[in-house]
Amino acid sequence: MKKIAWLVAGAMAGGVLTLSMQALADNEASPLPLSELRTFAEVFSLIKQSYVEPVEDKKLIDEAIKGMLTGLDPHSDYMDAEEFKELREGTQGEFGGLGIEIGAEDGLVKVVSPIEDTPAQKAGIKSGDLIIKIDDTPVRGLSLNDAVKKMRGKPGSKVTLTVARKNEAKPLVFTLARAVIKTKSVKYKMLESGYGYVRIAQFQEHTAEDLAAGLQKLYKDNKQPLKGLVLDLRDDPGGLLNGAVGVAAAFLPKDKLVVYTEGRTPDAKMRLTATLQNYARPNGSDPLAKLPAEARNVPMAVLVNGGSASASEIVAGALQDQKRAVLVGTQTFGKGSVQSILPLGSQGGIKLTTARYFTPSGRSIQAKGITPDVVVEDATLTAADQALRVREVDLENHLANPNGDDKPAAKPEARPAPKLIAPPQERGKEPAGADETGFGPRDPNPKNDYQLSQALNVLKVQQILQKRAN
Repeated sequence: MKKIAWLVAGAMAGGVLTLSMQALADNEASPLPLSELRTFAEVFSLIKQSYVEPVEDKKLIDEAIKGMLTGLDPHSDYMDAEEFKELREGTQGEFGGLGIEIGAEDGLVKVVSPIEDTPAQKAGIKSGDLIIKIDDTPVRGLSLNDAVKKMRGKPGSKVTLTVARKNEAKPLVFTLARAVIKTKSVKYKMLESGYGYVRIAQFQEHTAEDLAAGLQKLYKDNKQPLKGLVLDLRDDPGGLLNGAVGVAAAFLPKDKLVVYTEGRTPDAKMRLTATLQNYARPNGSDPLAKLPAEARNVPMAVLVNGGSASASEIVAGALQDQKRAVLVGTQTFGKGSVQSILPLGSQGGIKLTTARYFTPSGRSIQAKGITPDVVVEDATLTAADQALRVREVDLENHLANPNGDDKPAAKPEARPAPKLIAPPQERGKEPAGADETGFGPRDPNPKNDYQLSQALNVLKVQQILQKRAN
């Protein structure tokens, strides 16, 4: 049967997912465990007869399905028809809500990262915050999909989040107005003469195309080939796999391996190379058509941190393995699994973990992450801020690393902030004076972003070494 693969961003940080229209063949299923099914039927009957209040059959069955899936790992889940629709909408970079990437921890909803330029970020929601109440509804016991459903709504309507934050004596209360969340996938600018900067906030349908256009503009503004390029993947939670392959293909020679996957079924085994058919959108046009030829050879530094997950780890791992870029920053999130979205007729679908992905050299980053070539801590973060960072290895029921290495690399001691670090901008205020690429005062700048300044230094050292070699 024909398979249509579609990779989308999930509620968990960096969820790489496959949407498959392939039905499961009955003759491939294992025999049903009759004894356990009798127990299920017995429990179902007891609830119907004796629970303190009447419960609809649909609710009981839906919750049983959710429990069956969420008990497997942090990324498998059940979606009803509305949730399935919202998942599809999220791939296009536009949806109604608050703009928060979330995960689960101890029955609560944990903020992985607020999305740039959204109500959540502007209100001061931080990575590591635990959402304990949405309006008047306690979060404990809600699935991630239920929590997302309650936070989304009509643009302009308001929702109140009660948040527990480390080192805060009392819960914090935020009242946010929902908005149409239009996430900006690619931002770019010249850092200084000869050195360009590109940030990818999330991998979406048009990311590769927008990257090509951005690089074209940088080369035009510089009026000559770039000496170096910083690709910023910090706090990028992932997204469309074909978008990630397209970004890697923008900097790699044709047909170079970007990522491969391994699973139990033939469909779960893929080798994705820097080839048009592996990153082109359904219309078949080449999203990298406007890419300057020099981009495939420009010296590169890639910025990563604990919020760099899944699809962004695929790009970082591919560029590192292929000796194409120097990775700068801190250990990445460590999500190395693929979720297939399997539609259930008109009743939504399930998100099921079906494969692990591997970098070109055969590394699995599952529950480990990718170690940068040059480790540089974020000097603006306190030790408490760094402790709040959640990674795959911290999630309950996370998959094991197939190489038996489930421990992230030891964290280096935090370095004191140098004098050039400016105080963080006050949160909750609109950025003023943004230029045509969408950058404003809160955006990365080598003068107040230590990691970015060090990435720029790496590129300059490469220039010096190259001149000496010539």
